[in-house]
Amino acid sequence: MIEKIQTIMKIPELRKKILYTIGILFVCRVGAHIPMPGINVGALANYFNSSSNTLFGMFDMFTGGAFTKAAIFSIGIMPYISASIIIQLLGSVFPTISKMQRDEDGRRKIAQWTRYGTVVLASAQGWGVAKFLVSMNSDYIQVVPSVTTGFYLMTMLTIATGTIVLMWLGEQITAKGIGNGISLIITIGIIARFPSAVLEEFVQLQNGNRELVVELIIWVGMLGMIAAVVLLTQAYRKVNVHYAKRQVGGRSYNNQMSYIPLRLNMAGVMPIIFAQSIMFFPSTIATFLPDDSYLKGLIFNMFDYRSFSYMGIYMLVIIFFTYFYTALTFNPDDVANNLKQSNGFIPGVNPGRNTAEYIDHVVTRISLPGAIFLGIIAIMTNVIVMIFPGVSYNLASFFGGTSLIIMVGVALDTLSQIESYLLMHHYDGFLKTGKLRGRGR
Repeated sequence: MIEKIQTIMKIPELRKKILYTIGILFVCRVGAHIPMPGINVGALANYFNSSSNTLFGMFDMFTGGAFTKAAIFSIGIMPYISASIIIQLLGSVFPTISKMQRDEDGRRKIAQWTRYGTVVLASAQGWGVAKFLVSMNSDYIQVVPSVTTGFYLMTMLTIATGTIVLMWLGEQITAKGIGNGISLIITIGIIARFPSAVLEEFVQLQNGNRELVVELIIWVGMLGMIAAVVLLTQAYRKVNVHYAKRQVGGRSYNNQMSYIPLRLNMAGVMPIIFAQSIMFFPSTIATFLPDDSYLKGLIFNMFDYRSFSYMGIYMLVIIFFTYFYTALTFNPDDVANNLKQSNGFIPGVNPGRNTAEYIDHVVTRISLPGAIFLGIIAIMTNVIVMIFPGVSYNLASFFGGTSLIIMVGVALDTLSQIESYLLMHHYDGFLKTGKLRGRGR
């Protein structure tokens, strides 16, 4: 690995891109520690220490702790992600937008719409954050010492500006750095929580609260989960394709064979994000009910992240959203039409409608084990907390769920880009084969 790093530094273009990316990510982390004006940060931190299983706790995970600090990057890049998802869903409903997504000029226009949507969502969320902070004021402590119209406007402007800056920084990484900028900003926010999680485990071991053998089992288990997520991310089902005759440039190719790689997990991390939003919603709403309410106790018991009811419902919701999101983003008819236009066919299947039905049948079958595996990874955080009560939720979140899948996916994408630069300059890649498995084929 040291040799590979030295090789990377020998390529001026690649070295410049990596250093540029690291510099921008450093700016992102600095912004996550600069608090907004008019906030009692200490009082806010005390509140979040007791509400890590709410929707706000999930928000804080994606922002790398910026939300609990009421920083200028409080809501991170989430409005941009939300705007992108909304545009993507609209493309599945409206054919005009779907056609624009396949055209270069249309994609530029959609990117502009996404930016406008980000500004609107960030401004609305900024107003909501201001209202939430003010609602935390009590007779004993003032999270917002001075509640004025100016505070609302300042919070709204600060949060919207911070999101726009993050969006711009992410685009700069994509254009001038290495990797996908938006994904890297989310990933660095998640990774920022890892040192504190390691320190908590070290304190537990030092104080004698946990045996060394148990600690080793925990870390070996984490490595095993990372390997499992890599397998899930890279796994795909090959659908063989034959081409009767193809004309490429000035050359003619007859009886060519290829395959369509259908990923085991086409929906990526989106089912977990949707499921978490739904599963955290009842607990978040319950916090506003009276303390002596029977309904409040029932909701907290049923949706406690350590309960079997929570994990069972969580898995079912993930399976549902896996099929739902796959159906929205993957269109078998488009694949069948593309094959027909390129004189390709699946052996034993008639071109056209029959091909689309066959591909849809394959996707439906492989999505079930992928969805179940995704659900197991998602609840693994809760399982670790149950098996090892002394493990903090901060560390357990790295055993599965959204954070682990995002980190693995982004790491593989970034390594794939670095691999391409190494091969282009006639250096060996990270693997002896010269290619990351499942990529660059």
